[in-house]
Amino acid sequence: MKSQSRAGAWITVAIGTLYFLIPLAATFEFSLRMRRGAYSFDAYRVVLGDPHFQASFGYSVLMGLLTIVIGVLLVVPTAYWVQLRLPKLRPVVEFITLLPLVIPAIVIVFGYLRIYNSSSILPFTGNERATDLLLVFGYVTLSLPYMYRAVDAGMRAVDVRSLTEAAECLGAGWTTILFRVIFPNVRSGILSGAFLTFAVVIGEFTIASLLDRPAFGPYLQLIGANRAYEPSALAIIAFIVTWASMGLIQVFGSARALAGHKT
Repeated sequence: MKSQSRAGAWITVAIGTLYFLIPLAATFEFSLRMRRGAYSFDAYRVVLGDPHFQASFGYSVLMGLLTIVIGVLLVVPTAYWVQLRLPKLRPVVEFITLLPLVIPAIVIVFGYLRIYNSSSILPFTGNERATDLLLVFGYVTLSLPYMYRAVDAGMRAVDVRSLTEAAECLGAGWTTILFRVIFPNVRSGILSGAFLTFAVVIGEFTIASLLDRPAFGPYLQLIGANRAYEPSALAIIAFIVTWASMGLIQVFGSARALAGHKT
C-alpha cells in the first residue's frame, strides 16, 4: 500500500513536471529558429542588442528596486507593530493585504488616475517623475500580498517581544530597535518578499501600460504583437529572471537557516 502511494506521488510529480517543461522546451526551441534551416541564438542577440529592450528592462529594474525599498519600509514596521502590540488586528491586516489579488490591476490604476490626475491636489500625472512615483505606488500595492506574508512569516519565526524587551532594557529607542534588531532578524523574510516583488514588477503590464511608462511589460506586449521569434526569446529571458529570483530566495533562506542552526 505504501509503495502504491509512493508510485502515485511520483507519477503526479512527473505529470506536473512534463506539463510545465514541455511548453517551455517548445518555446525555447522555437526561439532558436530565427535563422532559416538552422538553430541559432539570433533572436536573443537581436533582443539583447535592442536599445528599447535595454531601456525598458533597466527602467523596470529601477522601479523594482524603488518598490522593494518602499514596500519594506511600509510592511516591516506594520508587521512588527501588529505582532507586538495589535495581534487582534492580524486578520484585518491580512485581509487588506490580500485585496490586490482579488481587485484587478486595471481597477487599481483607474482608481489612481481618478484620484491623482493632473487637476487633483496631488497631481501625480502632471509630469514624468511624478508618474514614475505613482507607478511605484501601484507596484507596492500589487506586491503587498507577497511582501507582507514573507515578512510576517519571518516575524513569527523569531521572538519579537523578547528582542524588543531586551533592546529596551539596554536603552534602545524604537528606531534603533526596528533597524538594528528587527530588520536583521527578519532578513530572510525581507529578501523573500523582495525577490517576489522584483518578479512581479518585471512582468507587470497593466499599470505601466495605462500610465504610459516605458516598462518591460509593455515592451514584451509590443514585441509579441509585431515580431515572430523575438517574443519567444523574451519569454525565456523573463522566465530566467523570475526563476533566478526564486532561486535566490532559496539560497538566502538556506544560508539564514544554516547560520541560525550553527548559532
